[in-house]
Amino acid sequence: MLIGLLTAIAASICYGTGSVLQAVGSRKSARREAAASGVTQHGGPNLSSTAKAAMTWEFIVGTILDFIGFGLGALAARLLPLFLSQTVISANLVVTAVLSVKMLGIRLTRKEWTSIGVVCSALILLATAAGHEGGSHTPIATHWWLLVISVVLMAGGTLAVRLLGARAAILAGLLSGLGFGALGVGVRVLNGVDPFDLSALLSDPALYAILVAGIGGMYLHTVALQIGSVNGATAALVVGETVLPGAIGVLWLGDASREGFAWMAVLGFVLAVAGAVAVAWFGAPEDAPTDPAEEPQPDELAKSSPSGV
Repeated sequence: MLIGLLTAIAASICYGTGSVLQAVGSRKSARREAAASGVTQHGGPNLSSTAKAAMTWEFIVGTILDFIGFGLGALAARLLPLFLSQTVISANLVVTAVLSVKMLGIRLTRKEWTSIGVVCSALILLATAAGHEGGSHTPIATHWWLLVISVVLMAGGTLAVRLLGARAAILAGLLSGLGFGALGVGVRVLNGVDPFDLSALLSDPALYAILVAGIGGMYLHTVALQIGSVNGATAALVVGETVLPGAIGVLWLGDASREGFAWMAVLGFVLAVAGAVAVAWFGAPEDAPTDPAEEPQPDELAKSSPSGV
């Protein structure tokens, strides 16, 4: 249990730091692309502008941290109940919020700090209440359903971003979270891991669900960081990657709390999700000029709050 918790915490730190670095790179790229109309007709970033955002050094370092976080998160998903591992990993919201104060010049309100405190308290409740981890063996039909759902979610999110533009920031964050949640479930049920069997691994639809959900989730998260509040997008992601795998772990995989502590697990889970939603709800808009000619210069980044396209 302790090793799993430490692994999940380390994954959370990697994800949170990576999110802020990716936001810095995304925002810099978005400014450069604003005058060049690197957006769709509905105001969202096009594939070219998103690809250019991924080429900034901040985004590259952030992505490396994401991959490290993914590896640590995958290990945590095998060692802990999903409702605990995913919720602890989702605490990257706290890391994101704190680092965004320094690196993005964002000021957090008292309500936001209170919401972050609620999330931290909820994690303590969950860690206290968590019991044994359930099994990982499920019918192969479940793995196919996971793949289909992952494809639908990621394709639908990409289409929504192109149609809704800047209005899709929170939706993109939520769908990216659902993608990462599906990824966590896929890692948990993946065949051919223990014991290692390459043929079983490559023939398992869950492996391809992991790839689709992971790549699609990263793309949608990048878009959300470009066009919306970094804390709001991350909070929506937290809800998506926590609720789905937590419910699946309890209902289908046999995850459970300690005897007599079910109420504490439920309370901690609800408070964690509510706290994340509160951060998104209370998050102050990041003001920015709408005219590209008024965009701040790079040396002004430390003095003003950047925004996306």
